[in-house]
Amino acid sequence: MCFIERNRKFLTIHKRYQHFRYFCFMMFLKQLFNFYINSSIHVALAVYAFTYITLVEYDIQYDENVLYFVFYATITGYNFVKYFGIAKFHHRRLAGWLKVIQIFSLISFVLLCYYGLQLPTKILVYIAIFGGITFLYAIPILPKRIFIDKHQNLRSIGGLKVYVIAAVWSGVTVFLPILSNELSISADVLITGVQRFIFVILLMLPFEIRDLKFDNLKLSTIPQKIGVKQTKIIGAALVLTIFLLEFFKDGITINGILVLLVVLVIALLFLLYSKIDQNKYYSSFWVEGLPILWLILLLAFN
Repeated sequence: MCFIERNRKFLTIHKRYQHFRYFCFMMFLKQLFNFYINSSIHVALAVYAFTYITLVEYDIQYDENVLYFVFYATITGYNFVKYFGIAKFHHRRLAGWLKVIQIFSLISFVLLCYYGLQLPTKILVYIAIFGGITFLYAIPILPKRIFIDKHQNLRSIGGLKVYVIAAVWSGVTVFLPILSNELSISADVLITGVQRFIFVILLMLPFEIRDLKFDNLKLSTIPQKIGVKQTKIIGAALVLTIFLLEFFKDGITINGILVLLVVLVIALLFLLYSKIDQNKYYSSFWVEGLPILWLILLLAFN
C-alpha cells in the first residue's frame, strides 16, 4: 500500500511538473510573439513583402540590398516613431522589454546603414526624403499653429496620418526598387504606386476603427469624420478601385489578377468585420500580415 501511495504521489508531482513546464513554454511563446509584434518585425516583413511583390511584378531579380534595407529601415523607423516619447521622458525607468527593443532597434539601424550604403548614391537622396518625413512624423519641431495639440509633429495634424503612412509605404515599396534597379517610371509603375497607396489606406482602416476609443477627436481620422459604417463603404469602394486599376496596366497576367482578387476579398472581409472592441492581434497581426500572404500566393502561383 505504501508503495502504491508513493507511486501515486510521484505521478501527481510529475503531472504537475509537466503542466508547469507547458505553462512556462506557452508564456515564453507569448512573450516571444509580443516581442515580434511590438518590435515592429511583423510590420517590417509586411513592407519587405510589398517590396518583393514589386520585384516579382516587374521581373526584377531578387535585390538583397533593397529588401534588407527596407526591412531594417522599417524596424528602425517604426520603433523610433512608437517609442521616441517614452524613451525621451522615461529613460531612467524603462521597462525591460523596451530596453531590449531599443537595443534591437540600434542593431537594425546599423544594418540599415550597411545595406543603404550598398545602394546607388543617387538613391540615397530619395531615401533621405522619406527619412525626413519619418523624422518630422515623430519629432515636435514644426510650428504650433498648424497642430491640434502640443506635440507639433506630422502625426498630430488632423486627418493627415493615414495619408503620410500610405505615401511613405508606396514610395518605398514601389518606386525605390524600380529606381534602384535603374528602370524607368512607366505608366504601369505609376498605376502600381497609386494602387499601393490606396491599399495601405485600406489596411489602415481597421486600425482607425480600433483606435476610435483612444484617438483625440481633433485627429479627424476617417471613422471619426464619417462613422464606422461609412468607413466600411469607403473601404469597399477602395477595393473596387484597386482591382479596376489593374486592367489599365499593359503587363498583367491571369494569375496576378486572381491573386490580387483573393487578397482584396480578404482585405475587405477584415474591414467589414472590424469593430472598436477588436481582438488585440486582429489588426496588428492579421490585417498587417496581408502583404505577406499576398507575396506567398504570388510566389506560389507565379
